Amino acid sequence: MEERDASSSPLRSTNSPTVVLVIGMAGSGKTTFLHALSQHLSGEGRQRVYTINLDPAAVDVPYTANIDIRDTVKYKEVMKHYHLGPNGAILTSLNLFSTKFDQVLSLLETRAPNLDYVVIDTPGQIEAFNWSASGSIITETLALAFPTIVAYVVDTPRSNRPVTFMSNMLYACSVLYKIRLPFVLCFNKIDVESHSFALDWMNNPEKYRDDLHHDITYLASLSRSMSLVLEEFYRNLRAVGVSAATGAGMQAFFEALAEAKNEYNTDFVEWIRRRREGIDMVMTRERSRIYANGLLLWCLPCRRRGFASTVRWEHSRHILENAFE
Repeated sequence: MEERDASSSPLRSTNSPTVVLVIGMAGSGKTTFLHALSQHLSGEGRQRVYTINLDPAAVDVPYTANIDIRDTVKYKEVMKHYHLGPNGAILTSLNLFSTKFDQVLSLLETRAPNLDYVVIDTPGQIEAFNWSASGSIITETLALAFPTIVAYVVDTPRSNRPVTFMSNMLYACSVLYKIRLPFVLCFNKIDVESHSFALDWMNNPEKYRDDLHHDITYLASLSRSMSLVLEEFYRNLRAVGVSAATGAGMQAFFEALAEAKNEYNTDFVEWIRRRREGIDMVMTRERSRIYANGLLLWCLPCRRRGFASTVRWEHSRHILENAFE
């Protein structure tokens, strides 16, 4: 198996394109936001953008996708073939696509010198990407090669109640600690309702708890308690208001994106390199163990047992090499 040369990775280049992973709840306006983002970048003329769609169930997308999961995996065929429901088919489609993501990465590395941004649209079923093995593979593979930022999109009008706001913030917190990459919180649809109330609640937790004082339900009590826990989370969070419909707030978003990229370059690069070295060490150790066990089993007196064991060894080696190649 050929090893990827770490010295040739775009991670070492200051001219690497910035990867923006757009994540958010269904209906938050992720796809529309990505379309506005792509138009804003292309309209400036100076910015070269590459778009990727990872939502296999999308009927139509308003932007031109340079790489589209729907060209590789047929969502409805996956449902029929594996007898799955909609969410199971989305998860399985992502799993199938992630097995070939090394080809996507190779294509991005080839085009990297001519790109400024790579923007990626994820499925509306947020758990299918955030909590799946395929989501982790895609995210970590990108982060090992390029500066990668998470843009978490929130539906502002639907978060104007303290309880629903807390639900969104808890999910944002879980995404941040699961993916562990620089993070920008985007309050979308500010053309419908301003996000000022959200900034007030984040900057002044006492105000948030005061706004809940009239609510005596268990959920309100839990929200008050969680607001104490999330104070540190708010303190280190970049939050901007944007409108995918009108393009408002894009300048503030790109300023936050520049700060996040700087954080990646200063705080995350060394951690990612150490993690990559750790993965390489595990690969070497596991490969050695599997080869040694396979040779040992082949030398056993019972040729039949040795043959069967070697077949299992070859299968395990194939899985390992494909997983890390």
